[in-house]
Amino acid sequence: MDDVLVTGLGALSPLGAGTDAFWRGMHAADTAPLRVPDPLAHMAHPLMYLVPEADVPDGPEEQDGLPLGRGSRFALAAAREAVLDAGLAGPPAPDPGRDRGRGAAQDTGQDAGGDRGRDTGQDAGRDGVRDAGRDAGPDAPRAGLDPRAGLDPRRVAVALSSGMGDTDLHEGWWTGRAPASGRWAPAFPVASVVGGWFGAQGVNTCVSNACAASGYALSVAADLIRSGEADVVIAGGAEAYSRVALGCFNRLGAIDPERCRPFSAERRGTVFGEGAAVLVLESAAHARARGARTVYGRLAGAGWSCDAYHATAPEPSGAQIERAMREALREAGAGDGSGPGGLGFVMPHGTGTELNDVVESRVLGALAPRTPLYSVKALIGHTGGAAGAFAALAATLVLHHKTLPPNVPIGEPDPECAVPLPSGSGPMTGGYGLVNAYAFGGNNISLVFGEAAA
Repeated sequence: MDDVLVTGLGALSPLGAGTDAFWRGMHAADTAPLRVPDPLAHMAHPLMYLVPEADVPDGPEEQDGLPLGRGSRFALAAAREAVLDAGLAGPPAPDPGRDRGRGAAQDTGQDAGGDRGRDTGQDAGRDGVRDAGRDAGPDAPRAGLDPRAGLDPRRVAVALSSGMGDTDLHEGWWTGRAPASGRWAPAFPVASVVGGWFGAQGVNTCVSNACAASGYALSVAADLIRSGEADVVIAGGAEAYSRVALGCFNRLGAIDPERCRPFSAERRGTVFGEGAAVLVLESAAHARARGARTVYGRLAGAGWSCDAYHATAPEPSGAQIERAMREALREAGAGDGSGPGGLGFVMPHGTGTELNDVVESRVLGALAPRTPLYSVKALIGHTGGAAGAFAALAATLVLHHKTLPPNVPIGEPDPECAVPLPSGSGPMTGGYGLVNAYAFGGNNISLVFGEAAA
């Protein structure tokens, strides 16, 4: 079976625009949620990890006559960075309306497959790729796929996810704050928006099974490649602030009043985050044939399951999340312990909600008791339908740099969550990383990413 490689990365997150900013933020381990700037957010805890205002894309406000919401613009920004990083599209035209003063690197867009701040995450020299994702402004031309890369657009697919999509548009219409366009738009256009931008003529699908969605999207992408349906898949997830979503979780009493602190004894719920993470997945044969300039890692295994237990609560024994983890590890050929064939780290689902963290901790304690965890949600909050993609992005960067960054401090750990959360950075000790994503409805997925072949 041909390997599924990761050949491009893109991100827009509460840490800023671009994957370099994300990697630097992982090492800084210092974030906090903000009050949402929404005068209609009448709820107890209107907190969220937000994309910095300076990094929110200017546009496009419409595509093919249909208005685009914040989620679609986030997805497009991350996808543009990932596709350019993979060497599959020419550098887009700069946005003449904004002078960011980021030096010569933004003008050339060179070294798109560069070091991404190797070793420490500093000295990120990829401003051209980063700004390419952010500058999807209203006047920016569609980049398309680079014909010099030997791509058949019929074999380029898109598998993106979102829990709330472009709900902000609909919330605006409900409250009399409609966008300039008077046209109605669907709530979940993220995959078709990205596919239309690049002219991807393969499968274009939006997965939306709540907080496991982007994990499922990445697995679907791998299946498309392994089945011979696609050579390249633009995959990941996007999520943006939604007043409805935040209000509902406040009514459930599931929002922590301070911050997202999974596995902490003081945790009182989760805190949402927003942004988009996109990975370009590609068959090894296609990557070799076109001479892909960088291979960050490979998606080596996946496991799906469903609790079939409750609409919102996890099944207390954790039997089905364990099943998904074991299947992913089996498919990847990864074992416990150090060395190239061992599991080096886990990106847990852990949201900061009481039962979720305890159940996952117990399973991990039995399955991989010595394996260190890195909590992406403690860093950027729970990004809902994009959470699996952000964890996959983080796992790929750890494998690429062979370094596990420090966790954001969570305070006193819960004795019922006896999992290792290193407070300092350290070298990766195994060749694989496990990513977990779980969702309402009992939807579970685990993915295993491996180091790129030498």
